[in-house]
This record gives sequence, structure tokens and C-alpha cells, in this order.
Amino acid sequence: MVAALELYLDTVATRRIRVLWEALEAEGVQSMRSLLEQRHRPHVSLAVAPRFEPEQVTAALAGTTVAAPLRLSFQHAGQFVGRVLWLGPVPTPELLAHHRRVYDLLVAGGVTLMEHYRPGRWVPHCTLSMRVPNALMSAAVRRCLEMLPLEATVVAAALTDHARNISHPLP
Repeated sequence: MVAALELYLDTVATRRIRVLWEALEAEGVQSMRSLLEQRHRPHVSLAVAPRFEPEQVTAALAGTTVAAPLRLSFQHAGQFVGRVLWLGPVPTPELLAHHRRVYDLLVAGGVTLMEHYRPGRWVPHCTLSMRVPNALMSAAVRRCLEMLPLEATVVAAALTDHARNISHPLP
């Protein structure tokens, strides 16, 4: 399990993604709804690490609004190696600049982050399923495309480490 700095979406967008999770489950695809005793929240991760220390992250981000009220426009579905299915927001200059600012502050604060979340490599996304069976991928993607476009606003942020039962709200 990994720790993440998560951006949470407004109520309407969250509800729509949860409906999509249900539609994927109906297709036989285990969605994020099934993980963590249904405590998982739709989000976009700004940073991921093997482990976070909340005090260190809080100190590194002091004075920064992590939950900046960014507008996100989810316009596409994607797949990562390993059959991970996700919705992708348009990578606007505002989103990319916010990501870079948070990333740079964390690194300057001595926080070790996973390489694929480095600016220039980061793919902003909202994970829908971690292991879509190959035979069900086309049906799962079709369900995603039926949901798009999806407009959202970032309304909150938290540092999460589910292996250690940490959910630390951030400003």
C-alpha cells in the first residue's frame, strides 16, 4: 500500500463517479468502491510515496492551500499497465502549476516521492479500478465514456495512508 496526497471533488462530481463505480461493478469489474471497506473517496492524487509522515508533510506545505479550488474537466478515460482504469482531467496550466508547486515544496521539505509523480511525468487521473479483467476492458471503457464529460471542482485535500489508517486533512 502507498500513501497519497489526495484532492477531493465536489459533491456532484463525487456522486457521479460513485454511480460509475456501481456501473462498473454491474459489468463484473471490481471498482474502487470495493476497496477499504467502501471508505475510498474519488480523488486525484498530487503526490504518492511509500510512506508519509503527516508532521513532515504539514511543515513542508505550510502556508500553501493544497485544496486550491481548481476546476477539473474530465474528458477522457485511460488505462495504465496492470489493467488500471481511470478518468483523466484536462491537464490545464493551472492544474500543472499547482502540482509542480506542491511537489517542489514536498521535495524541498525532505519528503521522498514516487518518480511517476514528478512534474513532467505525472498523469493526472481519478482511478476507477485497479484490475480490470482484459475480457471486460472494452465494456468498462464504454461505461466511462458514457459518463464523460465530467466537470468538477476541488473542494478538499488530505494526506492518506490507508495501511496506517491515516487520513490527515490539509488546507
